Amino acid sequence: MSRENKSKYAILGILSFGPKSGYDIKKKIEASTSNFWSESYGQIYPILKRLVAEGLATQSIEAQVGKPDRHVYQLTDNGLQELQRWLTEPIEPQVDRIEILLKLFFGQHITLAENIRHVEEFYNLQQQLLQKYQAIAEKIKTKEADNPNAAYWLITASYKLHVTQALISWCEETLSQLREKEVQKDSQNM
Repeated sequence: MSRENKSKYAILGILSFGPKSGYDIKKKIEASTSNFWSESYGQIYPILKRLVAEGLATQSIEAQVGKPDRHVYQLTDNGLQELQRWLTEPIEPQVDRIEILLKLFFGQHITLAENIRHVEEFYNLQQQLLQKYQAIAEKIKTKEADNPNAAYWLITASYKLHVTQALISWCEETLSQLREKEVQKDSQNM
């Protein structure tokens, strides 16, 4: 199944929270799933059109004064059933595209200092992300405690926390290896 098809299910999921315009969907994604799944307007609007054509969502138009009409989409019973069907399917493996690993794979073509700089920058980014995910988890615990979705949202935040902590550990290990290699290179040049 392609990413575009899975994007369909991300939008069905957002619509399961209630009727939304394309703009509302984009804002909800930015506020909720963007740390692990994002969609652009260029993806959202064609998918909404297909969802309506497939009978998985309905579209209503709300007139606005001084603004273009607002197109609001709502999940149908068939749309909810399609989302639930997809949620029960096995998860497909995916290959991540990780720039730091690509650069390090070809790292012999630049200096050790440049490789170290890349890993240090990645380490600093992971430290910032760790703080961000900790704040997200805390916000869910305090502001969404009564929401029936909160436990699931905390699971996604926990995933990002664990991955980020693992990446910080990997950075520390990698920096140690690169610095050791740098020391060995310096001692050979003496």
